[in-house]
Amino acid sequence: ITLYNFYEVNILSPFINILFIPLITFIIYPLTLITFLIPSLNNVYSHFIGFLDIINTIAAKYLYFPFKTAKMPVILIIVFYSILLLYKYIKKKILIIMLILILLIAKITPYMDNSSYIYFLDVKQGDCAVIINPYRSKIIMIDTGGIVNFPNKNEWQIKRNNYKLSTNIITFIKSLGINKIETLIITHGDFDHMGEAINLVNNFKVEKVIFNCGPYNDLEKELIKVLDKKKIKYYSCIKELNIDNNKLYFLQTKEYDNENDNSNVIITEVDGYKFMFMGDASITTEKEILDKYNLPDIDVLKVGHHGSKTSSSEEFINEINPKYSIISVGKNNRYGHPNKEALSNLKKSKIYRTDIDGSVLFKIKNNKLKIETCSP
Repeated sequence: ITLYNFYEVNILSPFINILFIPLITFIIYPLTLITFLIPSLNNVYSHFIGFLDIINTIAAKYLYFPFKTAKMPVILIIVFYSILLLYKYIKKKILIIMLILILLIAKITPYMDNSSYIYFLDVKQGDCAVIINPYRSKIIMIDTGGIVNFPNKNEWQIKRNNYKLSTNIITFIKSLGINKIETLIITHGDFDHMGEAINLVNNFKVEKVIFNCGPYNDLEKELIKVLDKKKIKYYSCIKELNIDNNKLYFLQTKEYDNENDNSNVIITEVDGYKFMFMGDASITTEKEILDKYNLPDIDVLKVGHHGSKTSSSEEFINEINPKYSIISVGKNNRYGHPNKEALSNLKKSKIYRTDIDGSVLFKIKNNKLKIETCSP
């Protein structure tokens, strides 16, 4: 049940429970009731709670050995419980072997999948995409999402506790059987694009992080402190990146005076299909790229700046001629995204919007593209 819901379980939890269950059942819980009736015992109660917190912290740090799996297929779950129901008729050793085999099958199944997956996740008013190579060999993540809560219509503060993740990316990535992210790319330093980067780094092994051109802002510096502490390599303003058979080209290497125009603009080919990620690049950046490069037709475009009127110029869209366009946008957002003019410029492509279609998956197998959506 734990694996089904959280995709990981601490293999030492049965032994840890030998300590925690008696402690909570026979001491903490009764003392809670007694303290409620006799408030003068609150100091004693606080000491016990403090002790519980200490041993919980120690257990979490030193006694955590997780067994992780991807989301289990329904057929595997049925087989698992069928074996449990027949436990009276199966020898104990055989039963244990069968159950272990099922868990191992669940563990290795994702690594036998030769399909490529490109997810555009519904993170409301933000961006987050995940590229998964065949056999889970390499994982690339572009932006992390993170949305802001506005205290009122006229003012807002940039504080970490003002941001929340609309979709639980951490749990979702675990459900895919992913334990390590080879490359985390931050298109630029706005919270709706990198607000969950620290949480991500704290929950997964990340090999390297790529930043955009321009000076680091406060949010990026906050992330860099964590990267330095964990000894994770990071780079900025690169031109290309080789990951297995994939090559990612970073088209925007000019420094502007704002984060949006400094956004990493990335083009890559996955199994013969061309994908382009625009970050929050504006028409100014688009024009610079058009002047500098001879761009090919794009199969899938992650539309710039959530479909804002400041991006996706008619000239740029006509040049790259996208077949599919993804607009990552929050429902009823205060900015009015996507803009009607941007939608008009994209009308020749098939448009997917995360506020309407939810998360969008492009699955490529045997050079054939399949598109799935998950309604919000």
